[in-house]
Amino acid sequence: MTAAPRVDTAHLMELLSMSLGAYYGDFTAAAASENLTASQGKALTVLRRGPVAMRALANRLGCDASNVTGIINRLEKRGLVQREASPSDRRVTNLVITPEGERVTDAIRARMHTTEQGLNGLSDQDRAHLSDLLERVFPGRSPGPCEGRADAAE
Repeated sequence: MTAAPRVDTAHLMELLSMSLGAYYGDFTAAAASENLTASQGKALTVLRRGPVAMRALANRLGCDASNVTGIINRLEKRGLVQREASPSDRRVTNLVITPEGERVTDAIRARMHTTEQGLNGLSDQDRAHLSDLLERVFPGRSPGPCEGRADAAE
């Protein structure tokens, strides 16, 4: 049996870049259909996993906490998120998605047709293999409990 040819890391990085670019474009357009920016949509996606402190959300979004305040203010004004005091530390404010925020998050995911079509074109075996590979490439980044649910559509 012959070994599979070695695929150049630069080629794999380019494929990842192209696929993430397509995903981001799909996500951005879907978020815009709900009158949200990509950052607002991503914040909702993170909050769908469960309550998150403001600073932790900033870390997950890769931005400064002051930027998250503006994002959350706009989402809160639309009734998509709410602030709650942490039950373990009253000095910490947790951000919680509302039922309307969950509906909007589901609507965004449902409008990601390009991404969905690409993934649905894979066999069950290929999907399992892709999942395993991505978890190995990006360890510790597995989806939270909501993202794996059929009704959450991550």
